[in-house]
Amino acid sequence: MRIGELAARAGVSVRALRYYEECGLLRPDRTPAGQREYPDSALDRVLFIRQLFAAGLASRTIVSILPCVDSGSLRADQLALLTVELGNIENQIAALSRTRERLVALIDSAAVSAG
Repeated sequence: MRIGELAARAGVSVRALRYYEECGLLRPDRTPAGQREYPDSALDRVLFIRQLFAAGLASRTIVSILPCVDSGSLRADQLALLTVELGNIENQIAALSRTRERLVALIDSAAVSAG
């Protein structure tokens, strides 16, 4: 698929896809005319990259862990990095859960006051 179609299907801008390419996160093939051509599997890859960015991972971290997605195996350094990142995500989830609990309590107390 062409870059515009991938961007539309993934919900990202063409500019974002070009950035992913610059970082080495995404590698399109080229047509004889030099246009980017992405395999269908690129959609899942872009969605995963977006998830990793949303979780707070840096592009250089994503670049270092994507090979394990491609190969299905982890080196020791990748395992260590993923373990650290998983801990960071778990800390974010815990902090969000505490914030959610406080907001629920605030809403509940406002509902009781208003009722």
